Formats: sequence, C-alpha cells, structure tokens
Amino acid sequence: MSVELDVFVGNTTIMDEEVYQLWLDGYTVNDAVKVRMEGGVMDECEASKDVLLSDTMDQYRTFQMCERLLHSPAKLANQLLFQIPPHRQIMLIERYYAFDDTFVREVLGKKLSKGTKKDLDDISAKTSVTLKSCRRQFDNFKRVFKVVEELKGPLVENIRQHFLLSDKLARDYAAIVFFANNRFETGKRKLQYLSFQDFAFCAGQLISNWTVGAVDNMVEDMDEHAFQTLPSLRGKTKVFIEMEGSFKNLSRGLINIAAKLTNTKDVRDFFIDLVEKFIEPCRSDRWSAADMKLYLTHYTNSAHILDTFKHQVVWDRYMGVVKSCIFKMYHD
Repeated sequence: MSVELDVFVGNTTIMDEEVYQLWLDGYTVNDAVKVRMEGGVMDECEASKDVLLSDTMDQYRTFQMCERLLHSPAKLANQLLFQIPPHRQIMLIERYYAFDDTFVREVLGKKLSKGTKKDLDDISAKTSVTLKSCRRQFDNFKRVFKVVEELKGPLVENIRQHFLLSDKLARDYAAIVFFANNRFETGKRKLQYLSFQDFAFCAGQLISNWTVGAVDNMVEDMDEHAFQTLPSLRGKTKVFIEMEGSFKNLSRGLINIAAKLTNTKDVRDFFIDLVEKFIEPCRSDRWSAADMKLYLTHYTNSAHILDTFKHQVVWDRYMGVVKSCIFKMYHD
C-alpha cells in the first residue's frame, strides 16, 4: 500500500514546543508518541502512528544536536547549522534552563558535586521528576555555578548576560548559586515547610544587602533597647505581655545570629537560627503576622535612639533582610 506525502523544503528548523517539553521532561520517544496521540495530534494532522513516530524521532535528534549549543547559549545565535528565529531561540534557552521547584528544593544548599549527583535516583523517586530531567537540571545548576563563581560584578546580571535568561530565571539561578556557595542548611525538618521560592526571596535580600561592603561586627549590648521599644508597642497588640516577657531572649537571638555571620560554618545555620531563635518562640506565643511586623518595625527603628549605637547603616541593612526573611517564613 503506497502512502502519499506532501514534502516542503525550507531552511528554517521546525521545532514543536510540545515535543521539546516532552524531551526536556525526560520522556522516551515511544512515551512521547503516546502523549501526543492522547492529545489528539493525529486527528489534527490526519497522520498515521508511523508518521508521528518518525516526526518525534526526528525532532528528538534535532534537540540532541542543539543541546551542546544550549550549554553556551550565546553560541546558539552565532551558529549556522540550525536556522532558528530569535524568538524561538529565547524559548529554547528559557525552557532548557527552567527547573522543577520540587527538585531544586531537594538539592538547595548542597555541594554541586558527584556525591550529590549520585543521590539523583532517590530524588527522582521522591519528587516524581524523571531521572533524565533531574540530571539536566543538576548539570545546569553546576554549569552556571562554574561560570559565574569567579566573575566580578552583580551575580544576577552575570548570569543573565552569560546564559541569556529572563530576569526572573536569572534571579532564581542566583539564589541557587548563592546557596551552593555558602552551603546554607535547608534540609532540616524544621525548614521543610519552606518552599524554594521562600528561600529564593531571602537569597535576593542577602545578595542585595550583605554581599558587598558589609561591616561584620554588630555585637553591641542592646539590653537598654527594651526601654525604647516596648512603650511604643503598649496598647497596639493583644500579645504585648508576651512581647515584653520574651524581649530579652528574642533580642539576644537576633544579635547572636548577626554575630555568627562572620563564620562560614555558622552562616549555614542562618535559616535554622531564624526559625529556632525567633519564629518558633513567637509562634508559641500565638503572634500573628501583623504582631510580628509591628514588633520588628519598632525594634528596628528604636535602636537609632540609643546613644551607644554606632552602626546604624549596618543595622538597617541587617534588620531589613532579617525582617523580610522572617515575614516570608512566618506562616500563621
């Protein structure tokens, strides 16, 4: 039985975005064909299963040949083998470097090494992300990290320029690189309720406020701080008595967290410390998010009144980040 096909010859590389996503997600050719059939593509194109299989295989081969260019996105625009319109190049790059939040949450803060890569089988099973996709995402994290770790200048901008990513995706990668470099502890049970985007937000605060020119000593005695803070809170919250009773411990906790930031090993425990030394005590006393915001705002501002306080700029930078992170991490 003969089959007639219309053939069109052109120099623009044809790429189906749905098939590209299936390839990125780690589907085999046969599984991809099955998904396409279930999606009704055969009815739309009036094609046989053999034609659909051939088309899927052909596109998979094209993606595999493009992959080496996607490792250095700038090369994609300068190569002559594939005629790909600029808007399609942007799509290819953005999707290739996209990642699953559930996957990145499992590797966030871990060393991007062979040891971690050996755990991808377990992570794949836990997150339901295919092993092939896990490997692609992990290799992307490692590749970006290696390129930017020695570069000077703003981290987000370096990532955006070298990998041609959108601003949002570049900021997410900056968070991943920042966590991998500083080895923050994110896997403890008490931090499991926090999503990657929670951590990414905090990373943005840390990168913007603590990575350049920060003064590293904020260990002045702040006991008299209570006298300036507590009167301004009276009558404004139902948990004033709890605030008054826990002021000294909460203040000591925040100052100790600041003091530990000079030690790389202790920096890893930053988020654990925020939860244990501040969020949990406040949650135990049934503070609302509004109570938390009220307390931290007055606590921060009243320090400026203290005669012995000499690091106002540093204090504002430190507390600005701490407040932002706590507001994001504190779930009523």
